Amino acid sequence: MSRNIRTRFAPSPTGYLHIGGVRTALFSWAFSKKNQGKFILRIEDTDLDRSTPESVQAILDGMHWVGLDYDEGPFYQTQRFDRYAAMIQELLVAGHAYYDYTTKEELEAMRAQAEAKGEHFWYDRRWRPEAGKTLPCIPEGIPPVVRFKMPLDGITAWDDLVKGHIEISNHELDDLIIARADGSPTYNFCVVVDDFDMNITHVIRGDDHVNNTPKQINILKAMKAALPQYAHLPMILNESGAKMSKRRDAVSVVDYDRQGILPEALLNYLARLGWGHGDDEFFSMAQFIDWFDLADVSPSASRFNHEKLLWLNAQHIKNTADDVLSVMVRPRLHVRGIEEQEQPALANIIKLVKERVQDLNQLADECAYFYAKATPTAEETAKHWDNDAPPRMLRFAERLEALNNWTAEDIHALFKPFCDDEGIKMGKLGMPLRLAVCGTSKTPSIDAVLALIGREEVLRRIRE
Repeated sequence: MSRNIRTRFAPSPTGYLHIGGVRTALFSWAFSKKNQGKFILRIEDTDLDRSTPESVQAILDGMHWVGLDYDEGPFYQTQRFDRYAAMIQELLVAGHAYYDYTTKEELEAMRAQAEAKGEHFWYDRRWRPEAGKTLPCIPEGIPPVVRFKMPLDGITAWDDLVKGHIEISNHELDDLIIARADGSPTYNFCVVVDDFDMNITHVIRGDDHVNNTPKQINILKAMKAALPQYAHLPMILNESGAKMSKRRDAVSVVDYDRQGILPEALLNYLARLGWGHGDDEFFSMAQFIDWFDLADVSPSASRFNHEKLLWLNAQHIKNTADDVLSVMVRPRLHVRGIEEQEQPALANIIKLVKERVQDLNQLADECAYFYAKATPTAEETAKHWDNDAPPRMLRFAERLEALNNWTAEDIHALFKPFCDDEGIKMGKLGMPLRLAVCGTSKTPSIDAVLALIGREEVLRRIRE
């Protein structure tokens, strides 16, 4: 790696930023960081019919949310049309490209003929200039496309950093269109010019681009450009083993934000889809950068496992500072109609309950009843609230009110004497007490919960 490492992430803004794209961005980002290189963000927005400003913003917001910082960009292909036009002219002058006046009807006739023979459709290269070949007369009123002259013999090969040696017979490569009849450049050509101009050394992308690679390599050779190294990442399948679908699967990073997944947990999980470092499952992005090597990426497809993601998310929640989690939980409390008070401090509540949850939404639910009592379910009421519960709770409230010090330890010290006096087991005190104060029987240690909620509020809720 004598060249300065430069990688790029180049999404098309025709929708949201999906997790396959995030995994690609993550590996490109980590590779550049590991090698003290540069990570470039490029927006490939030449599909003018499908690209939207909203999708561009969704990509930028998604990259910001997951924390993948780019060193250069974002660059937009729609702002580089003059550059593409100039390069197309250079290829035409050098004889590496040619004008093609074939009409839509002629192409359809070629396609129908190929289908009738059961063959793959190829453009017949009728307008391709060759020594000794007489070209058709240029028709009037037909704006031409520009096609690139692919080599007719031999192979195009490269050593893929993930998939190993790949070679494609040049007989299988069509003379692809690099400029449409309206003059607009096409995807494969723009990618090549961008990678050349941006000095991209390593193209790390999904393996759905493998078929584009020989086309792009031959254009780069015609431009006398240094070839980048290619690494094609395996596909991510859903839990059923099928390709991730917008209708069936949560594939946008926004979906995972809504589900209460931490960005660090999502990146941690995506890193393990197709890459591994021994048996390590839970790690930071700093560790990932230190460990990452494209040689450790598997060429096989990976299957998404939501339960594993939730487990990792729980580990990250446990290891995230309480004040940081407070910032993430606060808007989720507001959505639940909870206006946070000064006491108890949200960070203190989080410290008590975060071991119990797998996502931020669960964490918000666990925090909510500290500020506003929940409504007990009919099932919990039937199970834990009998005719003896109300007078018993009032008698226990009297002991709580008489405490000199309102601490979890002092509250806990009341439990056994009270149960002995009442002739009951702890469950007959603890569960109704949880319902009376919190509105749910599923809480952490009730002494700690009462201590945090505070004396006046606890007594108010019990007596209410």
